[in-house]
Amino acid sequence: MSNPRNNGTITGRLASDPKVFENKDGSKRVLFTIYAGRNYTNAQNQRDSDAVPVEAFVHAQTQGVGPYSHIHKGDLVAVGYTLRMDRYTKNGEQVFDLKVVSEDISYLEPRSVTQARLNERVQTAEVQNQAIRREQAAPVAVVAPAVAHASAVQDEQLPFG
Repeated sequence: MSNPRNNGTITGRLASDPKVFENKDGSKRVLFTIYAGRNYTNAQNQRDSDAVPVEAFVHAQTQGVGPYSHIHKGDLVAVGYTLRMDRYTKNGEQVFDLKVVSEDISYLEPRSVTQARLNERVQTAEVQNQAIRREQAAPVAVVAPAVAHASAVQDEQLPFG
């Protein structure tokens, strides 16, 4: 990290799988959110957490998305970051957007634990997909509605006819 006064570390679990966007120059932008626990408990003796959005950039020469290809929802990680202030004009007004930019990432769980969690998610999704396919493949009986009585508006002109 280049500036010793503008850096820190966030430790927490990923809220979802990272989203990857490819830039025109071949580099990639990776977005993910980390739930970082607070260091105190609330009145109900529970520890709250904050969802911290993080942005990372991967050079075009890097294979895939580098270290960010190995993180998934629920993984415990430590992200070294710097803060960056983006300034731009939107609808004629100056906008200041503070961003948390990942400089490096450390995995705080063994790979076997993260792979087991990922495999469980995949199996759950497959079971759900199979249930949906069975539901769609089941024949649906169509029953025509029975006419209980003749309508009183048969002789009237309908406005959309």
